[in-house]
Amino acid sequence: MKRRDFIKMGAGLCIEGLGAAVATATPLSGARAQAKSVFKASDVQPAGYPTVVATENMGKKLAAATNGRLSVQMFPSMQLGGEKETIEQTQIGAIQLLRVSAGTVGPIVDEINVVNMPFLFKNMAQAERMMDGPIGQELLDKITANTNAGLVALCWMNSGSRSLYNAKHPIKSVEDLKGLKFRVIGNPIFIDMMNALGGNGVAMGYDQVFSALQTGVIDGAENNMPSYVFSNHFTAAKYYSLTEHLIIPEVMVFSKRSWAALSGEDQNLVKKFAGEAQLEERDLWNKYEQQAMEKAKAAGCEIVEIADKAPFQNAVKPVWEKYGPKYADMIKRIQAV
Repeated sequence: MKRRDFIKMGAGLCIEGLGAAVATATPLSGARAQAKSVFKASDVQPAGYPTVVATENMGKKLAAATNGRLSVQMFPSMQLGGEKETIEQTQIGAIQLLRVSAGTVGPIVDEINVVNMPFLFKNMAQAERMMDGPIGQELLDKITANTNAGLVALCWMNSGSRSLYNAKHPIKSVEDLKGLKFRVIGNPIFIDMMNALGGNGVAMGYDQVFSALQTGVIDGAENNMPSYVFSNHFTAAKYYSLTEHLIIPEVMVFSKRSWAALSGEDQNLVKKFAGEAQLEERDLWNKYEQQAMEKAKAAGCEIVEIADKAPFQNAVKPVWEKYGPKYADMIKRIQAV
């Protein structure tokens, strides 16, 4: 039996109320109100990572508020697959809760690609104001409203700024990228961005990056400092350059197929605790980011400060010329935040 067929069969069992790990509801509203539901949650990041901890705490709050009727079972460290695979599982109801990068959501819900534009945000504070305000809610609603996505967007989560790291040499200028193969999220914007910078953008699942760095399939990647350190990429790529070319928020989504089986009251509870998770994860993130930086320095990684980012910003102008007009109005609103 193929893995995809197995996943679909498992989702079907859950929907009929036979799955032990995930209980969606029976069609009867009275039975639904009493049935125990264990939401299967997935994250590619390891245990202890801010997004993982915030999701686990959200589950504890749900359990406390419902006397154990609703709870969350967390599967971190890519146990259920990479982001692409877990999105597919969430769409069919095999996974209920998923933390995923907006970079991966962009190819599914095009309007979300606006936050995937390089150098869109001035800094992390501006990105947080966007997430917390009406624009953030509007973008989440676009995910939920998309009939093909099969997802209910609950909240944003911080993931800091993304920078370049590689195993060859320090990157201090745009010229230093030439000839290097960099892994990027499988989104055309990021491939074009990396190529515009002079590197060679290679689309690859996050679950494949570490082995690809070890074997030399790629020379480097780009990500935030905690992902660089706590996924062990720093052991294979010692040079980390603070280009901060992207600030991509994370999104917590719920399976729309499973969402429909919840009562309105339960849906409101999930939304309430997801909103709290958004702010809790932010506090956890700030501490974790500092820990990651300290660990990288202690391991002998070379952290390169980029005092002048203008050459990098100028290099990605073709990306803005290609994609910017489509999102022009929203870009203006975001940059005005």
